[in-house]
Amino acid sequence: MIRVKLFLATVFIGLFFMLQACNEPGTLIDQSTEISNHNWPYINKIKTDVKIEDISVPYNIYFNLRHSADYKYSNIFILVHQISPDHQTKIIRYEFKLANPDGEWLGNGSGNLYSYRLPLQTNFRFPIKGTYSFIIEQNMRDNPLKEVADVGLRVERAK
Repeated sequence: MIRVKLFLATVFIGLFFMLQACNEPGTLIDQSTEISNHNWPYINKIKTDVKIEDISVPYNIYFNLRHSADYKYSNIFILVHQISPDHQTKIIRYEFKLANPDGEWLGNGSGNLYSYRLPLQTNFRFPIKGTYSFIIEQNMRDNPLKEVADVGLRVERAK
């Protein structure tokens, strides 16, 4: 019995590390943070740091979102704070459409959750090398914003 448990634990750990190593080529980061109890309050700002070493190529930056089928809006407003290595801050407000007028979700559905990869900036060239911080906060009227499962950021080399 102990050998079976040890074998299963070894297989599980091996699979975990194999999946972690399977990043798509050109992806610098693809990270999401689970929202506790699916309630995203204003004070819960999601921070992601990205190290940019090559400023000669353009990048695509995406907002990752998953919400439940019970999310009550057809859109979402967010604020994205982009802080450069020299501490310059740029804040942009985004609105993303999440559903058609008839209520059909535009995201990829899996069970009760819908996933989105929404473009923040495409073909963006970072001006200087170094670590950039991205802080994402919800900017809807509801506080907390209910039925948001997780949010995050993806940065990849533009194709």
